[in-house]
Amino acid sequence: MKGILLSGGAGTRLRPITHTGPKQLVPVANKPVLQYALEDFRDAGITEVGIILGHKGREEIQEYLGDGSEFGLEITYIVQGNPLGLAHAAGCAKEFVGDDDFVMYLGDNILHQGIEELVDSYREGDYDAGIALQEVANPRQFGVAAVDESGAVRRLVEKPEAPPSNLALIGVYVFSPAIFDAIEAIEPSWRGELEITDAIQRLLDEDRKIDSHVVEGWWKDTGKPEDILEANRLVLEEIDGAVEGEIEAGAEVSGRVQLDSGAVIQEGAVVRGPVAVAEGTVISDGTYLGPYSSIGPNTEISNAHIESSVIIGESEISTSGKIVDSLIGRNTTIAPADGLLPEGRRLVVGENSDLNL
Repeated sequence: MKGILLSGGAGTRLRPITHTGPKQLVPVANKPVLQYALEDFRDAGITEVGIILGHKGREEIQEYLGDGSEFGLEITYIVQGNPLGLAHAAGCAKEFVGDDDFVMYLGDNILHQGIEELVDSYREGDYDAGIALQEVANPRQFGVAAVDESGAVRRLVEKPEAPPSNLALIGVYVFSPAIFDAIEAIEPSWRGELEITDAIQRLLDEDRKIDSHVVEGWWKDTGKPEDILEANRLVLEEIDGAVEGEIEAGAEVSGRVQLDSGAVIQEGAVVRGPVAVAEGTVISDGTYLGPYSSIGPNTEISNAHIESSVIIGESEISTSGKIVDSLIGRNTTIAPADGLLPEGRRLVVGENSDLNL
């Protein structure tokens, strides 16, 4: 079995963060989003992975992942070009997949439980597809499945006005090569895209068996800033904490803290976990770093109050005001401003920014 990771989206919902880089490399707990999917492939025993690339961010993704050996994988890059739908992206992988079954995973998704149970369920039956589902409160915003009591899929519909269930497709699929003939047989939807739900429905119309697996635990589509912050909170909630950097005498540190090598929490700083602090970062005297914050590499923070935020890295933050529920892009400077300002800011700041607060 092979893996296909979709990494070609433009990331419009994450602007301005994605004006200068791909959304799949935005970090959650100091690890790029797509790396969680790659680790799920590896944990499920899938080591041959094709990465579907678009026009935007292609070079940055290839530079970060390389040949995949650092992650225990063998990576092949496949260029989709213009994003014309999930089924179109899958079709681009036909030559790479060959006669093998494969898992297709959206590169901006994070699953708490991984994909092993989905893969095992597919392998145990005589299926041509398997889909991961989760109950949602707003099924009209998703592709939705109607399933019978045994879990077999009976019908799929994309963003329905009258949903047949509250079981949403969450962006992880298992397919046999039969999916490629189904993709060739469908037409673009009203959105002008080749919908993967239409291709799976085509398999159903041909009386092929489709497995379903309801995902337990959390799942996050990290397409918007608030989703990145929520995913960051969920991941940090479960970190064990490990101190490889330096905590100076006189620093006040409590809770679970992931402090990478070369990072320093200086005397007079207060850190309350769970937090993650990447290599080369300095948390200076007068700083309060509160729970559910991730600070990226080579960042300097002094006299600041930060909570429940993601600082991507290579930034300088020295404002005395509170920064809460914020996503701060790379190479950002946030410095004090003259005059009185209300406490507490919520920010989404792109790369190469310069703020005075």
